Parts: sequence; structure tokens; C-alpha cells
Amino acid sequence: MPSLRRSNGTNGTHRANGSVAGGDAIIRAEGVVKTYDTGTTKVRALRGVDFAVGRGEMVAVMGPSGCGKTTLLNCLSGLDDVDSGTIYLEGQDLARMGDRKRTDYRAKRMGFVFQVYNLLPVLSAIENVELPLLVSGIRPKEARVKATAALETVGLGEWAKHRPAELSGGQRQRVTIARSLVNNPALVWGDEPTGALDSSTATEIMDLLRELNRSQGLTLILVTHDPGVGAQCDRIVRMRDGEVVGEERGTPAAAQTLGGTLSTQVVGVH
Repeated sequence: MPSLRRSNGTNGTHRANGSVAGGDAIIRAEGVVKTYDTGTTKVRALRGVDFAVGRGEMVAVMGPSGCGKTTLLNCLSGLDDVDSGTIYLEGQDLARMGDRKRTDYRAKRMGFVFQVYNLLPVLSAIENVELPLLVSGIRPKEARVKATAALETVGLGEWAKHRPAELSGGQRQRVTIARSLVNNPALVWGDEPTGALDSSTATEIMDLLRELNRSQGLTLILVTHDPGVGAQCDRIVRMRDGEVVGEERGTPAAAQTLGGTLSTQVVGVH
């Protein structure tokens, strides 16, 4: 069975403004501006944001509701266009990619974990995980092997044939994480990945994400309101009113606020 493990990348040196020295940024944004036109007014969701993440880094983006966190995630991942500024993904200028290439890049190089699981209720866990591979043209037999490996990575190998309704919230989020990993992505985006979970289950999910980051060198960017999630990350980027207003180092060893001490081991499934 193929392993999902990858070599752990070097994080690079981080300057005070969040930039990554040494050219090792997997993603770099410079002067990103995004405005939404509601029809009656224009809202500047992002106001000249500079942002960078090193390979193998785990970063939390935090700030009050409406500060631009999710907009930043959508723009950096290419889900939304920007008004001005430049975004580089693995050295490629996002603006120079056509729609098709951008879609292919997301399918092959990115994974997404959202607060809402977005699992198809009529499909089993393994069918949900393998679906992105089948859509992208991977042969069914190969897709099944990769989906099986992804579910085993998140501790759900024995639950592969169960449908979402037969799984707990934590298990469903693990299926979502397996789906985000199945294409062996360069980076994974999370938008409130623990927001719909109780504190104990949220702890398990963060333990899992931290372990995947450390053991596989997975790059994660997590939008969150939860200080416990931020503490578990390498770095916290603070936003307010569409701007990055500061950053700080996370404190994974001391993170206590998700309902208990956060370990770095993959724990049992609830």
C-alpha cells in the first residue's frame, strides 16, 4: 500500500512581518487588494495584504469576524480573483494561470478542510475520499488504493464502508481531512476546521493535523477564531479590517485551550 508520507521541508527563516527568507516560501502574496461590490456600497475586504508561508509550516490566520480571513484564504487559493497585488504559489504567478490551469493546480496541489464537512451522504467514506481522484481522471483501482491509504492515515481504515450519517462529527471531519490528503497536496487550507466540533473532538482533530504537519512536512494554513487552534500552530497571523496587523509564534507545547493538553500523536477516533 502506498504511503502518504513525504520528506519534511525546511521552513525557512521568518521575518517579523511574516515574510519567508531564503526563497523557501510555498506561498507569497504582495499587496493583495480585494473589493466586493454589494450594489449599494463597495467593501474593501483586503487592503494591500502581504503574506508568506514557508514549506512545512503550520500557520493560523486569526481575527474578528469580517476582518478578511476567509477572503484571504479564497484569494490565496485562487478561488477568488483579486483586484490588485501578486500571489505566487510554488513560484508561479497565480494571475498568469488560466482558469483551467488554476483549477487543475487546486485539484492536484491543494487540499481543503472546511467547518462544514461537504461529504456526499449517499457515498461511503472511501467513496467520498476517492471522488476527487475519479473526477480528475485517475483509474478507479488506483483511486481506491490511494483513498484506502488516506483513510488509514487518519485512523479510519475500519470505517471505510460507512456513510457519513453513520459517523460521528469527528470521524466525518477525519474523512474530510483524508479527502484533502488523497492527492498528496503541496498545501492544505482549513477554514474553521474545528468550528463545528466539541472541545474534546476538536483536540483530536488538531492533534491529527499537527501530526500530519510534523511527520509528513504538510503545509497547513488554518483560518480560525479558536485561540487553542492558533496556539497549536507554528505562527499566528493577526488580521483586522482587511489588513495584517501583526503576528506571533504559536506555543504548541503549552496549548491547553481545546479542552486539554494537545499532544502531537494521532489519537483514537470518537
